[in-house]
Amino acid sequence: MAIFSRISAFSRVTALATQRPVHTAFAWMHNNPQTIMNWQAELSGIPAPPFGEQARAEWVAARFAEAGLAQIRTDSIGNVTGVLPAAGLPPESSGPVVVLSAHLDTVFPAETPLHPVIAQVDGSARLSAPGACDNGAGVAGMLAIVHSLRQAKVELAAPLVVLANVGEEGEGDLRGVRYFYEQSDVAGRIAAHIVLDGAGSDSAVTQALGSRRFLVTINGPGGHSFTDAGTPNPIAAMALALTALAQTQLPEEPRTTLNLGTVHGGTSVNSIPESATASIDFRSTSTEELLRLEVALHRAVEDAVERWNTVARALPGLSRAALTFTVRKIGDRPAAQLAADSPVLDALRAVDRHLGLRTELRLGSTDANIPIALGVPALSMGAGGEGGGAHTQAEWYSDKDRELGLRRVLLLTLAMTEWAAEQ
Repeated sequence: MAIFSRISAFSRVTALATQRPVHTAFAWMHNNPQTIMNWQAELSGIPAPPFGEQARAEWVAARFAEAGLAQIRTDSIGNVTGVLPAAGLPPESSGPVVVLSAHLDTVFPAETPLHPVIAQVDGSARLSAPGACDNGAGVAGMLAIVHSLRQAKVELAAPLVVLANVGEEGEGDLRGVRYFYEQSDVAGRIAAHIVLDGAGSDSAVTQALGSRRFLVTINGPGGHSFTDAGTPNPIAAMALALTALAQTQLPEEPRTTLNLGTVHGGTSVNSIPESATASIDFRSTSTEELLRLEVALHRAVEDAVERWNTVARALPGLSRAALTFTVRKIGDRPAAQLAADSPVLDALRAVDRHLGLRTELRLGSTDANIPIALGVPALSMGAGGEGGGAHTQAEWYSDKDRELGLRRVLLLTLAMTEWAAEQ
């Protein structure tokens, strides 16, 4: 792997920033804030819950076509990709590529009212809508980057694969990016990956917060609360299991959390329930801690079920059917950390120095979890501007300083295509 020192990274970024086509790309961003905001508003009006992103994917594919991207495809899971070829190379070249991505999905159910409104606030355009920032800002920023590069005829040193992926939020469990790294034509050729997620130009997620999520189900025969008294009770067993799990000791370092999210079961106050379910969320910066909690969960459920079955077997009278259980993993995001000397981090520091910015490196759970865990130089960053009310119906986005944030993304992207071409 070629050395990409901070000195050479800064020289590279400075040289890029002086190129006339790059200045033309900057000018396109400066002259088209309304176009970018209109894209963002239009996108925000299309429902896109996890596993329901098809309409939004179709909209993005049309925007990719307008930008003139090559090889526009929608894969079997719903991801939309397009390619900006490298100068002098055909779109189907087999060398290293750089990926620029943004997730399509939001946390909101399909029936959520979506009525995007753009207003002028303190001299900036402000978009109010569920998902306006997360991830309307990321998708709109990605479109702005590709349109500016195409309009300015910027020559890329390595191909840029543009990815609008599904399944980042909640139970989507990073399925879009996970599938992309397992099944796409460029899997194994990705030299760097830049994820655009939300607003801002002063931070980057370089440490991937790992998580594992489980759905526990305990089943039993059920019955009448009086005539079938003594029949093993799934809710009682679930309560015992969750109480035991909640008492699990958690370390201060590495930071690790345990959350009992939901509990459901039963049909009426005078019925012994036939089933009980619970969802549990573990998060940690350590894969080992996630594994330890997973083992603790299985032990707690197994012990609780066996205890209630033992009690039932000891009671006189009719034979009572045993409780059974399942523990199903419904989410698995890997924990990982970008190396301190990663070329993408060196390039970002150089871009910051050129633009007079200072990036705070953060911990987060984003699409970047997958490439970072695979050893790909990758990070997640905002697409400029400001936002608030994320994951609520009062979500908003302001395009104040969006242009600066997009310059940051564009220079980082170009620096990484040059680095990729040298590998």
